[in-house]
Amino acid sequence: MKLSQPRITPLTADEWTDEQRASLETRSREGRVYNVVGTLARHWEAAKKFQVWAYHIMGETSTLVPRERELLILRIGWLCQAEYEWGQHVIFGREAGLTDEEIARIKEGPDADGWEPFDASLLRAADELHADAFISDGTWVALSERYTTQQLMDVVFTVGQYNMVSMALNSFGVQLDNGVKGF
Repeated sequence: MKLSQPRITPLTADEWTDEQRASLETRSREGRVYNVVGTLARHWEAAKKFQVWAYHIMGETSTLVPRERELLILRIGWLCQAEYEWGQHVIFGREAGLTDEEIARIKEGPDADGWEPFDASLLRAADELHADAFISDGTWVALSERYTTQQLMDVVFTVGQYNMVSMALNSFGVQLDNGVKGF
């Protein structure tokens, strides 16, 4: 973790407004709200708008299959050294079908031995977006061989979303949730 203590603490249940309670109780897990959700709730109007976009990226309206989406999220999380993001999405990545070996290899990047060419292209897209805010022609062509226009757009949207989330998590000092391992 970049910070050992939060700069912005998660909103506690006794601080919730009625509107927040109605929303946050439905998103609690075993009676607990994720630290990221509780932290973002400190800026409630922004959090409500953020949720709409976040649910596109992680939800059913995204055109990316979960496994490929998680490759992108884990790679940008690693590149941003966002330990909270990494820890949460290791769990989601496993649920989406990534193996522990693949998850470990994500840290090595697209040129690591063992990647299928398309998976390497996804990781390369994340690297290029992180470094240059641009997907190179070669990577674009490789992704275009299998992806529709909307899927190509969702690649950029996913990496961009989680780059921003990583910045927020790192800067706000959002701490790992109980039971979640970091790097």
